This record gives sequence, structure tokens and C-alpha cells, in this order.
Amino acid sequence: MSGLHAKPIIDMMPVVRDIHRVNGYNTAMIAIGYEPKGENGIAGRRYFQKGGDCRTHHVHMYACGKSEIKRHLAFRDYLRAHPEVAQEYGSLKEKLSRRFPYDIESYIKGKELLVSEIDRKAIAWCRMNTNANYLT
Repeated sequence: MSGLHAKPIIDMMPVVRDIHRVNGYNTAMIAIGYEPKGENGIAGRRYFQKGGDCRTHHVHMYACGKSEIKRHLAFRDYLRAHPEVAQEYGSLKEKLSRRFPYDIESYIKGKELLVSEIDRKAIAWCRMNTNANYLT
């Protein structure tokens, strides 16, 4: 996202019909450099990382219809439409990455409050925005 301070990591969100079939592709994902992480804290997700400690790619897979899909898209679109919020979020991420360069759990915990606030605002904003038909 243009203008957002972030680590150079590509996030992808494939949507599949049957999330349980994804486990059968773990070997293929490993062969192309991804580490399967299972749900990794979010029920119904399959998560893969590439790059080890210097992560380059994240893959978050969900089954069609999961609310997490809408939440992620709403969050992204809200930040795009509200650059001041994107700036605040980016600044926090930058500060946390300096403070916890090797402690991903503390980094994530440090973002929780602001992410929850943005999530709430993003869902409400998208419901009012006629272009965000993925929330209907």
C-alpha cells in the first residue's frame, strides 16, 4: 500500500472452497519455500510463511464465506481511503519493529489495540460505502 510504513513482505489471501484440503498441499508449499503454520492463531485459516527470519511472503488462506476475508478487505480499503490512519498505523508498526526486532509476539501484541479500533471503524465505513459490496 503506497505510503504505509511496512516491512517488505507480500501478503496474499487465496480463498478456497474447502480449507481442510489445503493441508494436503503442505509438501508442495514446502517445495517452493513456504513453511506451513496451520491455523496459527486464527480458526479456519491456513497460514504459510516464506523467508524464515527474513520473511518475504505470507499466505493467509480462508474458505469462501469466512468473515475474516471481509475483515481483511475492509481494513485494507479503509487504510487506502484514510491516509492519516494509515500513517498512524505505519508509524506504530515502525516503532514496534524497532523495539521488538526479533519478538514477533510482542510486535503483534503492541498492534492489537489500534488494529481492533481500525477494524471496528473499517467495518462500519465499508457498510456505509456502496463500493464495498463484499460486506453484504
